[in-house]
Amino acid sequence: MPAKPDHVIEIFLQPGDFYFGDRDTRIRTVLGSCVSIAVWHPTRLIGGMCHYMLPTRGKKRNGEPDGKYADEAMELFMREIRAAKTKPSEYQVKLFGAGNMFPHAGHHGCMRCTPEVAYSKPDGACPKVHCRNRQVAYHLVQQHGFTIHAEHLGGQGHRQLLFDIWSGDAWMKHVPSSTPLIPIKEITKR
Repeated sequence: MPAKPDHVIEIFLQPGDFYFGDRDTRIRTVLGSCVSIAVWHPTRLIGGMCHYMLPTRGKKRNGEPDGKYADEAMELFMREIRAAKTKPSEYQVKLFGAGNMFPHAGHHGCMRCTPEVAYSKPDGACPKVHCRNRQVAYHLVQQHGFTIHAEHLGGQGHRQLLFDIWSGDAWMKHVPSSTPLIPIKEITKR
């Protein structure tokens, strides 16, 4: 196992961010219904992570891919993988997130939507973004020839995630939502 570098570059991904780097990098993020795909090349010690918010933008884009959308974040990964002259099959993939952030809002469970439904979200089918995000993650990873080495998807609540590119190790803290949301009343001026 490679040792921690002397000078670590710390990257924090906000929702919609994407980062691909080398062995001196640690990537962090916090996930709710969003998903992070982490990829790592065990020989080259390169890799990256995305923090996508939605499966697709649902319309034709103008310009560069946006990491907010799963399909476009995968395009960003594929660009980096091609630039490094590597192949998706050489990478280890870890998936995290897709938590149900509002379990007490009347939406129980995941409908196990198909990739087609997850991308298109027709009326009445799979209205839950966490469910669609999860399904699309599996679909994109398989479609592009990656192998999943670890995952922690679904459930309730949020996750804090740390990914070290020098070792491929990921650490995660899952904080389930156990209490219902309570409305906050406005304070009246005196």
